[in-house]
Amino acid sequence: MAPSPFITLALDAMGGDNAPLSVIEGASLAIKHNPSLRFILFGDQGRLMPFLENYPALQAVSQIVHTQDYITNEDKPSVALRQGRQSSMRLAVNAVADGTADAVVSAGNTGAYMAIAKFVLKAMTGISRPAFVASFPTAKGSCVMLDLGANVSCDSSNLVEFAVMGDIYARDVMGIANPTIALLNVGAEEMKGNVEVQTAAAILKRATRTLNFQGFIEGDRIIKGEADVVVTDGFSGNIALKASEGMATFMTSLLKESIHSSWISKLGGLLILKPLQRMKDRMNPKLHNGAMLIGLGGIAIKSHGGADGVAYANAIKVATQMVSHGLQKQIEEKLHALSLDLAENAEKNE
Repeated sequence: MAPSPFITLALDAMGGDNAPLSVIEGASLAIKHNPSLRFILFGDQGRLMPFLENYPALQAVSQIVHTQDYITNEDKPSVALRQGRQSSMRLAVNAVADGTADAVVSAGNTGAYMAIAKFVLKAMTGISRPAFVASFPTAKGSCVMLDLGANVSCDSSNLVEFAVMGDIYARDVMGIANPTIALLNVGAEEMKGNVEVQTAAAILKRATRTLNFQGFIEGDRIIKGEADVVVTDGFSGNIALKASEGMATFMTSLLKESIHSSWISKLGGLLILKPLQRMKDRMNPKLHNGAMLIGLGGIAIKSHGGADGVAYANAIKVATQMVSHGLQKQIEEKLHALSLDLAENAEKNE
């Protein structure tokens, strides 16, 4: 049987601060760039149709699975998992598990989404813990980081698995042929860090043919682009991400304040308007929206809760890339290559 020429995405149409409008607008933008997309919208048909009718091209390639239940931002993950079996989020994830959809996208409650996705899709073979992975801008382009909050604490084997998954993500999303990988640490020196980080580094150093491991990286060097993939536990990763996002917002507001401080500054602002716009475009979080809960038995993409249509379209783009590149198979092959690589190095050292 020939593979389908279409990619079908399950969308949690009720998830997110601006849903369902942002979901409809995002899907409409996505279909313009990729006509091979098909959508299953899970949500309240009465609320979806007034928006969907404004986008006939999208309506032609979409179907609605009606449900009035949805997960709110206040719902605890355990409650969502137990009581949200007919929610738009749960039904969208189910669609990937039963093969109806190739991937799922949601901008809803992160904790609930993570719990439901883990429960329904399970961890893929060879991966003990899925992780949140995403890209963000650096001085040299973009950087991939994981984990960004799925696992507060991790052991060395988790960190090694993250390195493998980050390598594949960087190749598929960013197009880097041989991404450099570093472990986030409190110092770049070899003796720094806790036991888990030290053990993970020792393992990754032996994977010379499988991964391009560069050693440790400190937090201030991430934004400099000194590694394509930064590996850490979810506690540190989430803090690093939120701190960098906060600093970017602060610097932007500070720059605006400085430009508007006097008429001379305003004149100078006009002279550098184009460079400022380029900087703004590069730092635009909408263009980096779409974190993946990587390591599951299906593709699950998390959009920012406050995403608008442009940002949601980018999350759909990430989902499409993951489906097109056969992410799961690549991770399995890379894990197999890693085990062979480590075994070969162990024999050499005996």
